[in-house]
Amino acid sequence: MSPTILLFLAQDGVMNGAVYALLGVTLVLLFTVTRVIFVAQGAFVAWGALTMAALENGAVPGTALLLVGFGLAAAVVDLLRARGRLSGRRLGLIAGRDIVLPLALLALDTALAPLKPGMAVDVLLTLALIIPMGPLVYRLAFQPLADASVLILFIAAIGVHLAMTGLGLAVFGAEGSRIDPMVAGVVPVGPIVVKLQSFAVLGVTAAVMAGLFVFFERTLLGKALRATAVNRLGARLVGVRVDGAARTAFALAAGIGAVSGVLIGPLTTVAYDTGFLIGLKGFVAAIIAGLASYPLTALAAVAIGLLESYSAFFASAFKEVIVFSIIIPFLLWRSFAHGAPADEEEE
Repeated sequence: MSPTILLFLAQDGVMNGAVYALLGVTLVLLFTVTRVIFVAQGAFVAWGALTMAALENGAVPGTALLLVGFGLAAAVVDLLRARGRLSGRRLGLIAGRDIVLPLALLALDTALAPLKPGMAVDVLLTLALIIPMGPLVYRLAFQPLADASVLILFIAAIGVHLAMTGLGLAVFGAEGSRIDPMVAGVVPVGPIVVKLQSFAVLGVTAAVMAGLFVFFERTLLGKALRATAVNRLGARLVGVRVDGAARTAFALAAGIGAVSGVLIGPLTTVAYDTGFLIGLKGFVAAIIAGLASYPLTALAAVAIGLLESYSAFFASAFKEVIVFSIIIPFLLWRSFAHGAPADEEEE
């Protein structure tokens, strides 16, 4: 292998690893706050890219209709849960949050999409459609199971993944799409030529990571999420609304997923189920980090990106096998290091 090829592969690996890092950090956030191993995170990635593609083509994205459907379903569920205890304020909150807001976003997209307002507006519209879906998914699927075991929550997450994949197929169809790059062109860097989109991916990833750091360290809401991650019962005792923290975590997850979709959309053709494989690689990074450490997750994700890139060159038919196989020694090490679960030891 020549040094030039080595550098080209490293470029692709670091760029892919940056996206995996975003997803891995998101999975760690969701698990620590809600105990949900959210395997459906990749759906937000695919929906973000496909929403962006539809807006670029001047069409109203299917996610606008999905958001309306999710909102109506959440409203019905809330009304059934609170029957006999409904106040005018509660009804107004349900109507505004679950019905008026999604319909307003649908109307906004219907008005702006045919005008093709440009990439900046398209990105904002994409985020506006995807971010509210995170809390809605939590309220519909996980809030009723908030006190269940991690295994039950994981089974529910698998069901959510299957449902979101089916909805994606129904709304977007089986055909994949690409979107325009955020920055077009290339620039020579030593012996290789680097796409400006690569710098955009790294820059946005760094900005999101820095934003998350500031959010958790400097804002009251971020500190509430950290408290919930450390001790759910203790956070509840000092006044933190655990369900509110969980909804915020899912909103962040949906937003980061949409950003990831916008980043990878120009690099590969994205279909309704593309996000699952991408999300699994972020999941591998999160598992390597023990579903606990954000910096270690990011480093593991970059390492996975590099491994994937070099595996594609040396053994392209087995690159996915190689990437997912590296999780095995880490699982074995953690199993031997921590021993058997308490209930098994008691037996």
